[in-house]
Amino acid sequence: MKSIRRLYFYLVAFISIEVVLWGLVGLLRSIVDDTVSGGADALAQALALILVGVPIFLIHWLWAQRASSSDPEEKSATLRAVFLYAILLGTLIPVVQNLLAFIDRALIQATGLEVERAFRAFSEQTLADNFIAILMNGVVAAYFWNILHGEWATLNDKENFSEVRRLYRYIWMLYGLLMTVFGAQQILRYLFYIPGDVLGELGREVVVNGAALIIVGTPVWAYSWRVIQDSLSDPAEMGSTLRLGILYLLALGGVITVITTAWSIVNTLLLLLLGQDLTFSDVMQRIGGPVSIAVPLGAVWAYYGHWLNRHIEAVGDVVRQAGMKRLYNYILSFIGLVVSFVGVATLLSFTIDMITGSGIVLSDGFRSSLASSISSLIVGVPLWLRTWRPMQAEALLTGDSSTGSELGDHARRSVVRKMYLYLVLFVSVIGGMATAVGLVYQLIIVVLEGVTGSDFANNLLNLVQLLFLFGVVLLYHLNVLRADGASAADALSEKQGGYSVLVIDSGNGFVDSVKAALMKLGSNVQVTVANPSEGPQGNFNAIVLNGSLAVNAPEWIREFGGNKIIVQNETKHLVWTDDSAQAAQSVQQLAEGQEIRIQKESRSGWIYVVYVFAALFVLQLLFILLAVGISFVTGF
Repeated sequence: MKSIRRLYFYLVAFISIEVVLWGLVGLLRSIVDDTVSGGADALAQALALILVGVPIFLIHWLWAQRASSSDPEEKSATLRAVFLYAILLGTLIPVVQNLLAFIDRALIQATGLEVERAFRAFSEQTLADNFIAILMNGVVAAYFWNILHGEWATLNDKENFSEVRRLYRYIWMLYGLLMTVFGAQQILRYLFYIPGDVLGELGREVVVNGAALIIVGTPVWAYSWRVIQDSLSDPAEMGSTLRLGILYLLALGGVITVITTAWSIVNTLLLLLLGQDLTFSDVMQRIGGPVSIAVPLGAVWAYYGHWLNRHIEAVGDVVRQAGMKRLYNYILSFIGLVVSFVGVATLLSFTIDMITGSGIVLSDGFRSSLASSISSLIVGVPLWLRTWRPMQAEALLTGDSSTGSELGDHARRSVVRKMYLYLVLFVSVIGGMATAVGLVYQLIIVVLEGVTGSDFANNLLNLVQLLFLFGVVLLYHLNVLRADGASAADALSEKQGGYSVLVIDSGNGFVDSVKAALMKLGSNVQVTVANPSEGPQGNFNAIVLNGSLAVNAPEWIREFGGNKIIVQNETKHLVWTDDSAQAAQSVQQLAEGQEIRIQKESRSGWIYVVYVFAALFVLQLLFILLAVGISFVTGF
């Protein structure tokens, strides 16, 4: 109930303060310039926003402040941290955007261009519009910054605020990085679009707009990243999952974009080598877009890939390091496999076209098909070999040393490896099934109609080669999966055979139920049965007993130094809790006449909601990058 109430008050407070803020911005803009900002209509709208928003904000914000001052739980709640940091984002990002608008228009005018050449969203604004928005957002940001500063000084439990602050910093870093990357891309795109020593009038705004993005975005990125790096002295910051995820996304986003653009560049150069009629201007136009996006994102890949490796190396545990690298390598391995498959398939298709006479030698279509297939092989095969071979070598490690055996065992049982192999098997089976359906269809049509078309042989051979390729991929990865299963089974069986467990017989079929459960799992663990009153001879790794016996255990069980596995049973008035928080829940439920229902106490659920929205935000940024990269590669 508290969480729902908290969500209501903070959400209404956030929306209402934004309404009041932009009402004040609109009011000041209408006073300064009633022609640009809409005159009486804009004034009426601004006053309405202010008059309605102010009382609603005050009611909800003052309640939140009173609750925070009187209740430590409210003060350190995740939702309060989310509200305060979201307010800072909601006010400081408009400050940066309006500063960018002012700088962009100033640079455009300084180069002698019309102000309409600025970014479309900025071209109709004025200096007064930007200054008012910066001033009002800055005032609100300063107020809540002081509130937040005071919170940090008085918080007893800082975990929730630390997690939200970490997310806040990474959002700023990504925001600044995105502006910097697009600024660099705009400048590079223009340099390739118009080569030469003199920049012409046409398109010069592209360079100016890109420079404005770099001027504003680079300091934002550099400062945010510096703050993040300085915070790594805190073990919680260094070991955060969010940091690892951001580094993964930036490194993978960079390398995938570079691979895509590399294919486009290689394809253009191959077309030129194969004799296609391309002028120097045509070549520069074709490779300009890919290069302009590959260079800045290649720098992102190199820089954040370096920090990703540093982050992984800092873990220290060799097995954990291998596990953290595994996802990165398997994603790239799958991309390399797909690109290589397409390259081989298109090359075989080209060969079939030549054999069956469907292709016309030296035609543009011939060159395009051949260049596309070779480009895919040049890019895909090295990528797949460079990422798949280390993963396969890791999985083949055996018992030459304890570390090697452990690494190989973990690699073979890795969830990421299983997902990769089953994904490849799934695609191979579905692709092979679709190809087989097409092949059978062609044969049935011939049998039913008794006539073959002019392209029958070409279609038949292409379907056969596709079916063959899918079969090769399927068989190879199926053998890999089987080998992993056999090696993992042998290793696990050996480990289980050396493990001994003592089951304490407390009657009521307890021993039989434990043995039946182990048999169901196919376990090779050595099981010994003993009575509670007599301590057995020998050494055991663990003992299994029920809850009633654990509460009133004999001396030899209490002194046992190994693991004690306790099975809960329906003993009257006996409630098992994990910690004091669950014990308090149980006491409160009993006092209220309820049945005891243990609720697992964990990290606040709201932090996961925040992480979900943050992940969506990051994915949106990456999709924007991908879309821009594709648009420049394809020309659309």
